[in-house]
Amino acid sequence: MIWQNKGIHLQSVSMPKLLLDVSLPAERLRLVYQGQANRIQLKSRDGRLVSIPAHHLRPFIGHVGVQGTFIMEFTESGQLLSLRRAPA
Repeated sequence: MIWQNKGIHLQSVSMPKLLLDVSLPAERLRLVYQGQANRIQLKSRDGRLVSIPAHHLRPFIGHVGVQGTFIMEFTESGQLLSLRRAPA
């Protein structure tokens, strides 16, 4: 799902690291480029919902959208430190 809030919001207590399986088709990302949305809501493998600014996914966008497993690292206060593809 795509959200239009500002900042990073976790559904529950923030974790230093989350593992995310992302399958976001290009059609959904079009909403971001059309200015209709600026947030992406993702679900971690442990069931937590994370809402992040869409621009954090730009480096990973391909012709089919964003696909793959990613690691997100956070500070104790929930600030995003890094987003990277998980090793295969």
